Amino acid sequence: MDTTKKGGIPLHWLMLIGFLIGLGGGLFVNQYVGPDTYWVQWLTSNITGPAGQIFLRLLFMLVIPLLFSALVIGVAEMGDLKSLGRAGIKTLLLTIVVSGIAVVIGLGMVNYFRPGDGVDPALAQQLLAQGADGAAAIVSNAPESVQFGQFFLDLIPSNVFTAASENQILPIMIFALLFGIGLVMAKSPNTDRLQTVIEGILEVTMKLINLVIKLAPIAIACLMFNLAALFGWDLLVRLAAYVGVAVGAMAIHMFVVYPLVVWIGGGMNPIRFFRGVQEPMVVAFSTASSNATLPVALKAADEKLHLPRKIARFVLTVGATANQNGTALFEGVTVLFLAQFFQVDLTITQQVVVMLVCILGGVGTAGVPAGSLPVIAMILVMVGVPAEGIGLILGVDRFLDMCRTVLNVTGDLVLATVVSRGEEDQPVPPTPDEPVTVAAVA
Repeated sequence: MDTTKKGGIPLHWLMLIGFLIGLGGGLFVNQYVGPDTYWVQWLTSNITGPAGQIFLRLLFMLVIPLLFSALVIGVAEMGDLKSLGRAGIKTLLLTIVVSGIAVVIGLGMVNYFRPGDGVDPALAQQLLAQGADGAAAIVSNAPESVQFGQFFLDLIPSNVFTAASENQILPIMIFALLFGIGLVMAKSPNTDRLQTVIEGILEVTMKLINLVIKLAPIAIACLMFNLAALFGWDLLVRLAAYVGVAVGAMAIHMFVVYPLVVWIGGGMNPIRFFRGVQEPMVVAFSTASSNATLPVALKAADEKLHLPRKIARFVLTVGATANQNGTALFEGVTVLFLAQFFQVDLTITQQVVVMLVCILGGVGTAGVPAGSLPVIAMILVMVGVPAEGIGLILGVDRFLDMCRTVLNVTGDLVLATVVSRGEEDQPVPPTPDEPVTVAAVA
């Protein structure tokens, strides 16, 4: 979805302009003025710092209703589980497995190449302290360490409202997952109305997120100014390394994992598969929108891959919301990169937590520009990393968004191919005049 501001300038261009202005101003201050100068300290403390924090707090304010409603609806849209039987179960299981593989690849790449290492530890600790103060209300509720046994116990909230008030994101997501499953199982007129209400909450929250994201160009300029004034040219080096690792991880998932899944799980030649999905991949990259790509993906599944239409429509429309491998991978890479950048050492158990949240976040990510931003922000504060680092990511997010949208859309088609195996004897006959319904946005 390509949001524009007044004058018709696409939002991502305004975000890039804000990024360049903040980066350029911060680098100038770092090189020629000095971050310790009085007026620079006053500016970062009273203008650019609070402006960036307002943006982040608006995101934190909306993250609980956003994730709850998106995750519930994402699961509830699998309401055809009973009628589709094993196809629905295979879709759910494969979504979790393939998304898990994507996150593991991303985390492995970041741990191996460590693109966030190399900044001055003293400067990192200085900004870490600033970040902790800015998000104190949330960070204060994050555990100092994660015990493996206690972690699984804490997944089940004794009081969901208390968990929400304390910003305990993972228990809320588990509750939303179970709530969505309950909606599927307890199908009735009353639950249909309840689902409509939750869809309304999702629509309102997404609208508010859209309004908040329109402030992103100003917030990015402010956040990048603070980062660049403190870190100087080290920032550009680390940013280039981050983009390289993120794209490399996506390439491994695209050209190693997907062909193996298609070949072993779907019984299809990977070369034939990729030839058949060329058009959806190009549209996904150029638009960075799964919504715009969905009709093209449905056409490719029908005409190029010759998948049963009933299965393909179910998997692709549900997958556009719930099967976002690229988004899950991107979130994991980003969180670990920023943890390295700010010298925050994450234990294996904490990284497992990050992986689980990313998998669930792939199901519950809203279909708005920078829709994964609230998930990343919440994971960052969960593990004690300053959320200000988001400003660094947003400057290059458009290109990475294009890449991960290709991964998301291709992953949906991979999923449809695997689920369709053994279902070819029950295709739905094509109806030439039947309109294509776009039921999901990613």
